[in-house]
Amino acid sequence: MLKSFSLKKALKYTCILAVFYLLGFAAAHISHPDVPAATQPADNWGLSFQQEGAAPVGNASAEFLKTYHAYYVEETEEQVIYLTFDAGYENGYASQILDALKKHQAPATFFLVGNYLETCPDLVKRMVEEGHTVGNHTFHHPDMSQISSRDSFEKELTELENLFESTTGQTMSRFYRPPQGKYSEANLQMASEMGYTTFFWSLAYVDWYENDQPTREEAFEKLLGRIHPGAIVLLHLTSKTNAEIMDELLTKWEEMGYHFDSLEHLIQRQSDTD
Repeated sequence: MLKSFSLKKALKYTCILAVFYLLGFAAAHISHPDVPAATQPADNWGLSFQQEGAAPVGNASAEFLKTYHAYYVEETEEQVIYLTFDAGYENGYASQILDALKKHQAPATFFLVGNYLETCPDLVKRMVEEGHTVGNHTFHHPDMSQISSRDSFEKELTELENLFESTTGQTMSRFYRPPQGKYSEANLQMASEMGYTTFFWSLAYVDWYENDQPTREEAFEKLLGRIHPGAIVLLHLTSKTNAEIMDELLTKWEEMGYHFDSLEHLIQRQSDTD
């Protein structure tokens, strides 16, 4: 009886310890919004906004990223904004957003995946014709931080390059954005060796849930309150709210003294200061 009791007791405490271990493991891997970005895992892009009107702190420094030809912000006091849009599929809002960009003569970079080029070639051609840049968001939108093979990494980017060229007749700009901001240092190195510049972002908000779109008030609170000089802004092309507010948003930023520039110019400006 004593032996049976001891065995049951041992099993009970083993189960308790296992539960606490799993809870601790989960807590260590959940990205908490109130924890400074510097403490977050380095394979998942994160930001910590510490002062209104100032650039946030990334979980990798601008200096570190620059060694791999990667950026999340321009370190400048000039009130310049770099607009970028991510899109995996068309949701009926691209034309309205493009209209607003054209009205304000605001250049943008569209980071697209294979599905978008396959299903919306006319919209992609319009982006190019109106002076925008199309960047590489990979062909299949995988978690690139889990890809360690150079061949597999290159395939995700080159397949999209080839599709873009066959669609538009032009060579794709060597601009890369990791899907979901998930990356590894090896990824940054491989992208750089392929001649790519990697772009993260210094301002974004939760705009990608199709059935849970932010209100106008929520959008303006984040996008006006957190704008800063040299911002690389990430918005989703699939967002109904973004389409509805785009003209007004660009107007409000202009009224705050900001102007819009292209990522090509950001790279050129960085080269001039090196």
